[in-house]
Amino acid sequence: MSAEDFKLDVTLREEQGKGASRRLRREAGLVPAIIYGGRKKPQTVSIKFNELVKHLENEAFYSHIITLNVDGTSEDVILKDLQRHPAKAIIYHADFLRVSKTKKLKTTVPLHFLNESTAKGVKIQGGIISHNMTEIEITCLPGDLPEFIEVDLAEVELGQIVHISDINFPKGVESVSLSHGADHDLPVANIHKAKGAAADDSSEEEGGEE
Repeated sequence: MSAEDFKLDVTLREEQGKGASRRLRREAGLVPAIIYGGRKKPQTVSIKFNELVKHLENEAFYSHIITLNVDGTSEDVILKDLQRHPAKAIIYHADFLRVSKTKKLKTTVPLHFLNESTAKGVKIQGGIISHNMTEIEITCLPGDLPEFIEVDLAEVELGQIVHISDINFPKGVESVSLSHGADHDLPVANIHKAKGAAADDSSEEEGGEE
């Protein structure tokens, strides 16, 4: 968990639709957003673009409990979706999901791979690491929500595949995929030979025979 608290002031908005959203972004420097989930009705709100961008620079913001101040009322949420322009610094829309401290939530968190350069399959056996996943879907209580999940590759050898079941999840955190059974134990990373390595080996053998 991060020691940093993420808090944002948001304002309720009545106007909806693409035209109203464009005016918010262009004229007021605001990002349209929605808060939904729980027993309350969805709320359409707006957020200051500069404040949102500042928080988005921190990776933890994407998988951390966020406190939204909605006209004096606090809402605990997580960022569920973010619509950006593919090339420009424009945020079209943000979706926030309400969370309860006593109810498990489902969300996606990033994977952090440790000891990649010193892994046995890389340092000793000359292999290359491929990532099959960069993030993973989990369930947990809001208080147990991690910023990321660590995957230690130190002992992984050439030709070995790391699966979800090989990950040491923090206490209270479970994989959504594994909850569906062993058939959903997907690969996370592997160490394989570099392209052309097999050809180089065979060439050396032929040269030795000559």
